[in-house]
Amino acid sequence: MVIAPVIDQVKPVSSEISPDIAQSNNPTFVTLDEYRAIAETAEEHLEYRNGEIFTMSGGSHPHSRIAVNMIAFLSISLRDTNFEVCNGDMRIWIPEFKCGTYADLLVINGEPEFNGTRTDEILNPLLIVEVLSPSTEGYDRGDKFRKYRSIHSLGEYLLISQSEPYIEHYFKSDAKPENGDTWQFQIRDRLDQKITLPSLNIEVPLAEIYRRITIKSDD
Repeated sequence: MVIAPVIDQVKPVSSEISPDIAQSNNPTFVTLDEYRAIAETAEEHLEYRNGEIFTMSGGSHPHSRIAVNMIAFLSISLRDTNFEVCNGDMRIWIPEFKCGTYADLLVINGEPEFNGTRTDEILNPLLIVEVLSPSTEGYDRGDKFRKYRSIHSLGEYLLISQSEPYIEHYFKSDAKPENGDTWQFQIRDRLDQKITLPSLNIEVPLAEIYRRITIKSDD
């Protein structure tokens, strides 16, 4: 599996960024059914990683607004298509890693594929969007993206900064099956730019993503 940059360098992750998800020094292993029972009544999102439970950090107001902006724009743009937009309450199940996790939003193509009889664990996201936070960007770019790439249906992945107009767009390129998946990326960092999402056949203006978001000036 290859990630091939095609436009620019990925924005570096500071080594000072703390782990994105709080983990106990003495982790307790639970079964998947036990995790699901706990997650149903938890006040926050809980991630399941091969027997361990991790509490996912909450989002800021800009984080929430950017996610809502994306959901609103995509929902309107895709309303007469076969695509379906899901918010951050839908858990993504990643069989290869025995991982249940959450994104800020996702899009599926056609009917949702659920994990067995569950209706809260989806298997076939086409697009996944994460709004970056200082405590999560290292994980979102690294280990979480590695897990996401094992999902065969996934074609695109967006990482959106909440502090400045800056978006990393990863997309799976056409490649020979024997060579494995090849991922490329492009960067958009101006409000007058648009992001083209080829799997959805739409363009998303950055001005819509950052609508009503106060951008701090460097001055």
